[in-house]
Amino acid sequence: MACGENLVEVGTLSGVYGVRGWLRVYSYTDPPENILSYGPWLVGDGPPVAHEVLDGGTHGKGLIARLAGIDDRDAARRLVGAAIRVPRKRFAQAAEGEYYCSDLIGLQVRNHEGVALGKVLDVMETGANDVLVVQGERRRLVPFLVPDVVRSVDLEAGTMDVDWDADF
Repeated sequence: MACGENLVEVGTLSGVYGVRGWLRVYSYTDPPENILSYGPWLVGDGPPVAHEVLDGGTHGKGLIARLAGIDDRDAARRLVGAAIRVPRKRFAQAAEGEYYCSDLIGLQVRNHEGVALGKVLDVMETGANDVLVVQGERRRLVPFLVPDVVRSVDLEAGTMDVDWDADF
C-alpha cells in the first residue's frame, strides 16, 4: 500500500465462524460477494494490515472468509469489528452514467441557480433510490435521480450540479 493511496471501505468483519479462524463478513458491495475478489484486504481501523483472502463464499444469508495468518478462533476474534478497505484502483471502471458511491463523497454540490449547497458527506440507500447527504450551511437530503434531480457529475472537477431548491 502506497502512502496516501485512496482506500475505500468495502465492509467489516462482523463475527467469527467456527474454530479454524473463519470470519463472518458484512459487505457494502453490490452484489455482496464481490468483496471476496478485492483481496488482499487492508484490515483495521488504525494502520491497516494486509490479509490475503484464502477462501470465502456465501453461508446462509451472509458471507464468510478465511484470511492468511488467521488460523484459529482467538486470532479471528481480535479482528471482529475491523473495517475492510481496498485501494480504489481495484474497482472496475463504472459504466457511462454510473458512479461508485465512494466517488461521490466529497463532491461540491451546487444547484441550477449556481447556489452552493455544500459537499456530499454520504450516500444512503433507501430502496427506491439513493439519497445524497449534502452538508453546507445546513444538512440536505437530495435524491440521486439522474437526470431529473442530478443534472451533471464531474468527477475530475469534483462537482455536481442539481435541480434542487436551496430552501429545501
